[in-house]
Amino acid sequence: MTGGSGFIGGHVVAALCRLGADVLSVDRRQARTFRCHPGGDHAVTVIEGDLRDRAVVEQAVGRGTTCIVHLAAQTQVLRSIEDPRGTFDNNVVVTAALLERARQVGVASFVLASTNAVVGAGATGTLHEGVPLAPLTPYGATKAAGEMLLSCYNAAYGVRGVALRFTNVYGPNMSEKDSIVPRLMRVAADGTTFDVYGDGGQVRDYVNVADVVSAIVLALSNPAIAGPLVIGSGSSVSVTDLVDRVEKALGAKLDVRHVPAKAGEMPAVIVDNSSARRWGWEPAVSLEDGVAEVAEEWRAKS
Repeated sequence: MTGGSGFIGGHVVAALCRLGADVLSVDRRQARTFRCHPGGDHAVTVIEGDLRDRAVVEQAVGRGTTCIVHLAAQTQVLRSIEDPRGTFDNNVVVTAALLERARQVGVASFVLASTNAVVGAGATGTLHEGVPLAPLTPYGATKAAGEMLLSCYNAAYGVRGVALRFTNVYGPNMSEKDSIVPRLMRVAADGTTFDVYGDGGQVRDYVNVADVVSAIVLALSNPAIAGPLVIGSGSSVSVTDLVDRVEKALGAKLDVRHVPAKAGEMPAVIVDNSSARRWGWEPAVSLEDGVAEVAEEWRAKS
């Protein structure tokens, strides 16, 4: 898998180890220790390297590889607007290289971490897999391109591809992330100010990393699943409401100010996860419980 040293990747590697899988993780970041069960560590083959290097791709995807979980990407929307070429190289060129290598060595399944930002311009109602692709940002466009490559390699070469369109993923061990939940936690810890873009009324869907992991495991284990699947809680809340929930979990008031909205921001993300549910996936962690778990983790570290 790629991106195994990241937030989602660390959870996925641990889950796959617990299931008895032989896991190889490739990441640009320094290798981490993967804790897979209480009181012990599981040995995972780790490659530290840049997947834009063909030699790293060939080393990571050797003959005998059965499945690829591709999580590594440039995921920051605002950075993609500032650096569209770099985002393309990281998200499209790398995905194409991995798929081509998968074809060469006979990989059976390829699971891609995607996003509902692939349908940005069509995001006027509830998002589902049938909404036309119309991204608003380079980030969304590169993920849409990845989905198209996945579809092509599925149809032309038989590499089963599943694109999981995650909503906003949160959960334990995300202190290095720049998404909204850890930013709120850092504001509370540092006593700084949290910037809300616009009026704070824009709504988002938040899905716990444990539920994301279960979706990835399902996509790997069921060979009948193919194409895109929306993976979200199915219940959206406003930014203002999320701030309130974090304050409740922390038992502290945050300093919040409103700033102008950014270009390319989707006004509402409300998703229909019924397709994933039909395959047997079910989000199990409520937003209240998930935020409380993250808040407890941050309190323990402070």
